[in-house]
Amino acid sequence: MTSIRFPNESTEYRAARDALLVAERELRTQVEMVAALRRTLPLGGEVPQDYAFDEGQPGKRVKLSQLFGPGHDTLILYSFMFGPASKKPCPMCTSFLDSLDGAAPHLAQRIGLGVVARSPIKRIRDFAATRGWRHLRLLSSSDNTYHQDYHGENEAGEQLPMLNVFARRGGTIHHFYGTELLFMPHEPGQDSRHIDPMWPLWNVMDLTPDGRGSDWYPELDYRGAERLVRSRGKRA
Repeated sequence: MTSIRFPNESTEYRAARDALLVAERELRTQVEMVAALRRTLPLGGEVPQDYAFDEGQPGKRVKLSQLFGPGHDTLILYSFMFGPASKKPCPMCTSFLDSLDGAAPHLAQRIGLGVVARSPIKRIRDFAATRGWRHLRLLSSSDNTYHQDYHGENEAGEQLPMLNVFARRGGTIHHFYGTELLFMPHEPGQDSRHIDPMWPLWNVMDLTPDGRGSDWYPELDYRGAERLVRSRGKRA
């Protein structure tokens, strides 16, 4: 398949690796096909209102239409599972956002990006400071219906890790895509994996001999070795 060889590899290893290489190439093609299919989606429904979010300074409000950024007509909003009744934010969301914070300056060259939680903005910003987040645009939907309308919260008030994409055409904002795989049935042990393509953690784990495992999930901190093997919550 390739001329690449590694020191002291066996013929059995090479045969298995070549078979895997074929599968990887097929997966790459499938990923590209799905991405192309996604791009052919017609515009979804027009947003029901120009939601106003709290962005941190007293009295400062920002509307959905203002989040796209200069020259951009695409906006991604991630619903961060950190509701007002939550003692702590979701460790899984936090792990994802740790990575997204680093990617945010690059994404800002092409799209608008925001992270929305239902908690008051001061609580969100205080937590963000403990993580060292510097680039994420943090928003509170504590007094609007964005989370309910776009499935970041269910009827019971439980928070959900939904990611939504919006597109602006001719001054009108439409929903374009949501990670609805979150709500699809999935095989035991797989969780929803609805944002996995955007989450480096699990993609790196998938390259290792033990894979993701079944007894490890991200924590908010790792002070105490016993916490490394504890399962906490569900993958976002």
